[in-house]
Amino acid sequence: MGTGTITISHDDLKTMIKETFIEMLKERKDLLEDAIIEAIEDIGLARAIAEGIKTPSISESEIFKALDEVK
Repeated sequence: MGTGTITISHDDLKTMIKETFIEMLKERKDLLEDAIIEAIEDIGLARAIAEGIKTPSISESEIFKALDEVK
């Protein structure tokens, strides 16, 4: 059996890709959920970093002092 060539139209290929993607999402909802959760976490981290850049810095000793007070 030899190798052959398959010709497919752009519209047919687009339809096949859409159908495959929809089927994958139906069967593996967890993949989409994980991607959305990770995106939300990344947005939160980016906002926290941006907010942290705006606030004044404190020394390492001040951080450890505050942590010791919590104990």
